[in-house]
Amino acid sequence: MSKKAPRAALKLHMKKNTNIRIGKNADLMAQLNLLVVLHRLAEESRVKAFEEKSATIKVHHVRAVAKSSGADRFSMAAYEYRCLM
Repeated sequence: MSKKAPRAALKLHMKKNTNIRIGKNADLMAQLNLLVVLHRLAEESRVKAFEEKSATIKVHHVRAVAKSSGADRFSMAAYEYRCLM
């Protein structure tokens, strides 16, 4: 993964609520958390595709895994992903 997250935009989104203290590297921790969750989602989607004897991971595999694994686990990653873009 060669493209890094835009740190300034992520910090801006994280500091919208001024009541919360944000550490120096909180944006990096959010990015790493996102990468871990996306990696887990990709691995579980690969297993789902393998179970269905599919050579490629398709959208319905990812949706099925996200739905069955609990949306709360992936919703935070989706929020962080939107902040990174």
